[in-house]
Amino acid sequence: MSTDRPWLQSYPQGVPSTVDPDEYRSVAAVFAASASRYAQRPAYRNFGKTLTYAQVDALSIQFAAYLLGELGLKKGDRVALMMPNCLQYPIATFGILRAGLTVVNVNPLYTARELKHQLVDSGAAAIVVVDNFGHTVQEVLAQTPLKQVIATGLGDMLGFPKGALVNFVLKYVKKMVPDYDIPGAVRFGDALAAGKRHTLPQVDIDPGDIAFLQYTGGTTGVAKGAMLTHRNLVANMQQSSAWLGTNDLKRGEEVIITALPLYHIFALTANGLVFMELGGLNHLVTNPRDMPGFVKELKGTRFTAITGVNTLFNGLLNTPGFDQVDFSALKITLGGGMAVQRAVAERWKQVTGVTLIEAYGLTETSPAVCINPLDLKEFNGSIGLPIPSTDVCVKDDDGQVLAGGEIGELCVKGPQVMKGYWQRPEETAKVVDADGWLHTGDMARIDEQGFVYIVDRKKDMILVSGFNVYPNEVEDVVSAMPGVLEVAAVGVPDEHSGEAVKLFVVRKDPSLTAEQVKAYCRQALTGYKQPRHIEFRNELPKSNVGKILRKELRDAPAAAQPASGTTAH
Repeated sequence: MSTDRPWLQSYPQGVPSTVDPDEYRSVAAVFAASASRYAQRPAYRNFGKTLTYAQVDALSIQFAAYLLGELGLKKGDRVALMMPNCLQYPIATFGILRAGLTVVNVNPLYTARELKHQLVDSGAAAIVVVDNFGHTVQEVLAQTPLKQVIATGLGDMLGFPKGALVNFVLKYVKKMVPDYDIPGAVRFGDALAAGKRHTLPQVDIDPGDIAFLQYTGGTTGVAKGAMLTHRNLVANMQQSSAWLGTNDLKRGEEVIITALPLYHIFALTANGLVFMELGGLNHLVTNPRDMPGFVKELKGTRFTAITGVNTLFNGLLNTPGFDQVDFSALKITLGGGMAVQRAVAERWKQVTGVTLIEAYGLTETSPAVCINPLDLKEFNGSIGLPIPSTDVCVKDDDGQVLAGGEIGELCVKGPQVMKGYWQRPEETAKVVDADGWLHTGDMARIDEQGFVYIVDRKKDMILVSGFNVYPNEVEDVVSAMPGVLEVAAVGVPDEHSGEAVKLFVVRKDPSLTAEQVKAYCRQALTGYKQPRHIEFRNELPKSNVGKILRKELRDAPAAAQPASGTTAH
């Protein structure tokens, strides 16, 4: 399968079979090139404030100079970012990368337990956190290697008086910023000012240096850092650009809606890198969950591209006023992170006039592996074709490559495949085989034209709105609850999020209720990992060695709800 590459015959006109991942030495070099080429063009917009490429260039250099000159960080040190989409994100990201440091993206909604694991595991020396989440950092600070906390309000880059107003409303009107106190924390603005007093030294960044430690779970459920090098990301940017470039994209003119969080690998590469290299404007949406507010933003923006997950598109389609948005400039709608549902894709085409193109990737592949042709007339249920310089095959359990049309585990090779998992060689060896193939854990088939279809998931992972949820992690949390004897977590279909977490619980305490279990989970697990459904059982199905058989639970019909209300849905 890997040698004849049947997908090449199906490539859209103008897409090359390979790209040059060595055109740029680093992500920082890509940004520097765009900053000089598109200096006066708008780069990022948020809350109505726009920064040009030249402004982001200058501010990111100040931030890099602060990290090296003031904090004394050394090449290769890790800096965590804990923020939603806001203007500080690209400034901090490009600053960290230019300083030869590594970005550790943190989901800002993480609980203290989840945050502590990531900071300790990555050995992060500093963190940039938005005030809304400062209290979580405060809770774990003493148990982490952090030397410096840099804090910022969501309005801090918006200028006066707007910024002050936004910060005031968030804290005192919407009550979205809990009080916290971290002695020695530096404000983001002060860090930038301090950086101005230092000259940024010439930092030699090697293509093999780690640009991002991008955390993802694994079959073990412990979040692991995928080491994504500068070359991995430059390669994936080149691969995606070569694919998207067939769609009449004009340098310095595109406007992309960035509602997916930039800390998620999909938006990071597709929006943050591909459109940055093109000199496009990233319109950052800080809170896409506020759908009426999101639609209002769309109405005020003439945009040419949007990326999202199925849940986001579905939410927009079901928000009043979305059909009145001006879609006349829209060229590309790219869906990834989770399966796009046919009904959503068909409605999207009906409302916007643009086909929703499904793509497929993994954190471990920076992320893009397959994308559908952009001239697709309608949704086809496939994840598309392997992009330039990418090989795929399907293998059986013995590692043998299967013939076209047969179902096996999808495996990937290419310059975008990670260096491995951070400090976990044995985990890396589980997913990258001796021949260099990355095993995705997804069961797939490849047709004669080279289109790839995902059939099932090999792993027990649950995919909620594009975020990975590992059953082990949820089970570890719930099993520690007094009153719980045994627990198993599985994914069940959900029309909003694709899948939702369902728990099967065997009680130690007969009076334990579903609501108590949910309340307990809210303390330890971020929103998308929390169980939506809970079913109590007298026992759980097990293998002869006592392993809980999640597959049997997944396939079992839901128990009828007993009168006592023990099954929560």
